[in-house]
Amino acid sequence: MRIFKFGGASVKDAAGIRNVHDVLQKVGYEDVLLVVSAMGKTTNALEVVIKNYFEKSKELQASVQEVRKYHNQILLDLFDDEKHAAFTDVNRLFADLDAFLSQNKSPNYNFVYDQVVSMGELISTTILANFMNHMGIKTNWIDVRHFIKTDNTYRDANVDWEQTQKNISKNVKRKVLNITQGFLGSDDNNFTTTLGREGSDYTAAIFAYCLNAESVTIWKDVPGVMNADPRYFENATLLNQISYREAIELAFYGATVIHPKTLQPLQRKEIPLFVKSFLKPELPGTSVSKGKDLEPHLPCFIVKKEQLLISLSSIDFSFIMEENISEIFSLLHQYKMKVSLIQNSAISFSVCIEDKFGNFNELKTILSKKFKVAYNENVSLYTIRHFDEKAARIVEKNKQVLLKQMSRETMQVVTKEVN
Repeated sequence: MRIFKFGGASVKDAAGIRNVHDVLQKVGYEDVLLVVSAMGKTTNALEVVIKNYFEKSKELQASVQEVRKYHNQILLDLFDDEKHAAFTDVNRLFADLDAFLSQNKSPNYNFVYDQVVSMGELISTTILANFMNHMGIKTNWIDVRHFIKTDNTYRDANVDWEQTQKNISKNVKRKVLNITQGFLGSDDNNFTTTLGREGSDYTAAIFAYCLNAESVTIWKDVPGVMNADPRYFENATLLNQISYREAIELAFYGATVIHPKTLQPLQRKEIPLFVKSFLKPELPGTSVSKGKDLEPHLPCFIVKKEQLLISLSSIDFSFIMEENISEIFSLLHQYKMKVSLIQNSAISFSVCIEDKFGNFNELKTILSKKFKVAYNENVSLYTIRHFDEKAARIVEKNKQVLLKQMSRETMQVVTKEVN
């Protein structure tokens, strides 16, 4: 079986849905499982719904209606008859959303988040499956929440691999086109969980691992894995082949083409990963597989924007020792800070973090009780794999360098724009 993942950009409108059909006609769809994200910016739109829900905003119903209107227009563009089953199926999902918003009693933001944003994937796959059937391609629509089981760490759930393996290996149909949702799972109480933003790639890898898949293909709006993000760097170059190790390194440092958790399960079973363009499916794209000889022979640039650089120093000028660092990391874990870079001296400790859950102010209050806390907001972290002097000059040009760190293969620089 082959696993295909299509992201939100590939199914953002009716033309995108039709293009997925065309891609499948070209590359084949028998014994294939599609993992599909929410359409376009639906997740962002549902986050607005959640915000309005918690703020008791009068705009709640209007924000839900915006999401409904967006999907209804796609349905109208795809199906001539408004009595088509697709309209009924999607309306049923919106009825489920309305029921949750009116009946929920939980004040837990993360719990509510997962129950609401999951509607994006459920709706997109429902529309896609209906369209494929309409075009003569018989599909098997799968509710991924019955297959991928997790703990109840809402918004960043951990997979129960043993139970998930049993569910997938026993119940996924072969020799048909399966369509399921990325990003989602469910806990022991069958409440919806999510695997973290951009987690659809990870979903594809989970299914591939459990099914001993032939390959995984991530379909993107770029030709493949580039040595730099074309939005920030000129003359970005396609990497035709890279090793699992290199891909894991790039993903760890923040390359957005492949989700960081995607690669480990694929590497364990040596399942090849392809990153290809859904706009030009005939192009080879990038292949990720085993082999030391697949390392890039040019610098690879990764940039992470909107980071926080925190510098801690001891109040009494005493050394920051192991017990202090242990306590700091415990707090970073407790407040769900993603650490990208650390550097320490005798009396100071600096860490570059991503505050994706908005917990920094609480963390700062706790840290201030034991340390002097200085910080820079909205900094950028540049990572260069296989760096050279020219590459370093590119990222440092017209910027204030706040912190720099180098190893044999990798250079990291925290910068702030110079006004």
